[in-house]
Amino acid sequence: MANHKSAIKRAKQSQGRRLRNRAAKTTLKTLEKKLRAVKEAGSENSDEILRKNQSALHKAAKKGIIHQKTASRKISRLFKFMNA
Repeated sequence: MANHKSAIKRAKQSQGRRLRNRAAKTTLKTLEKKLRAVKEAGSENSDEILRKNQSALHKAAKKGIIHQKTASRKISRLFKFMNA
């Protein structure tokens, strides 16, 4: 455990960021699962969910939760999946 005041603060900040990033990544996974389920069911609102998914991935990349190229790759694969 950290002994200096600044190190204690950094440890608290790291913990908060870790929880925030984990929640965001979980949300991304859930959105992708929803999109795949909607596609398999043949629902009409799949384009709307695809746009939400794309937006969420771009926001996560902008905030540094995932890498920009990872977001681009996932978006590309989702569009490929939807157009297949």
